[in-house]
Amino acid sequence: MTRSEKSDPRPDIVVRRIQGDGVWARVSSVGEVGDRPFILVSGIGVSSHYFEQLAPHLMQFGPVHALDLPGFGGVPHARRAMSISQFAELVGKAIDDLGLEDPVIVGHSMGTQICTDLVAARPELTTLVLISPVIDASARTVPVQALRFLLASFHEPFRVKLLAVVAYLTCGFGWFFKILPRMMSYPIERTAARVRASTLVIRGEHDAVCPRPWVTQLSSVFPHAVDVVEIEGAAHSVMHAHAREVAGLCVRHVNGARARHDDVGAEGCDDASIAVVPEAPKQEISLGAVGAAKAFVDEVEGAVIEFKGNRIDDDRLVELGREQQAEARARGRE
Repeated sequence: MTRSEKSDPRPDIVVRRIQGDGVWARVSSVGEVGDRPFILVSGIGVSSHYFEQLAPHLMQFGPVHALDLPGFGGVPHARRAMSISQFAELVGKAIDDLGLEDPVIVGHSMGTQICTDLVAARPELTTLVLISPVIDASARTVPVQALRFLLASFHEPFRVKLLAVVAYLTCGFGWFFKILPRMMSYPIERTAARVRASTLVIRGEHDAVCPRPWVTQLSSVFPHAVDVVEIEGAAHSVMHAHAREVAGLCVRHVNGARARHDDVGAEGCDDASIAVVPEAPKQEISLGAVGAAKAFVDEVEGAVIEFKGNRIDDDRLVELGREQQAEARARGRE
């Protein structure tokens, strides 16, 4: 996979609907040039905004399609709780409707269950990336997982916490608690045994939801060799604050390069099956106080436009709002 010459930090965002059986999903697409497209599926309750930092890095290598599934990200929920397999079928429908040929399937948290289910059912999909896979088979209870999520959240940046609060309020606790039992009971380790795709598993150093023993156990179930990587300094939402590292690992994996200890660094790693990637230096922001304030105001305005689009069921407004937010964030990275 090669880097596209087009790396515009202010990409146009195209919003489409994928119609399922009585439900629909939203796909936000960026980028047009590249060797392989990426499909991004987020976790329970949250929206595709969780990939807002990862998508600009991935789009330098291929088009990126981030999904908001029923009940999440402002998309109306179904009348009844959907199973993980039903969510996976809708993601598969998105792949078909978009005309994608063997996209790289990337899931985070509950999205890893959906993506694993999808890839197990579709052997033509050859590349799978699982970021912070759930649920630890030795701790499938809500109290334990809630405590672990709380512990991991202490290591998340403020923006991730803010995104989570907004997303959960948008989702609504009624739908969240309908889907939660489906996520808690889904046996991803059983489905993994049917996966034939080349698989990469990524966890954050401080991710209590996805501990090392669980990642080791899960990776051993796949019938083919699996790359397992831990990123230093990261927590459960590793692809947000550590987007550059995650994007690099995804592209490296797609290119067929194994994440071995001798070339990614495994100092201090007790488990020989997990490669440790050092945390990348933070990028300095060159905007002054006035520029930063203007970018913040523009991003908030974009969020309001997106919210209005969701309220009146206008995808064009959602698209405009997301574009304005992406442009404002791009300025913040300059």
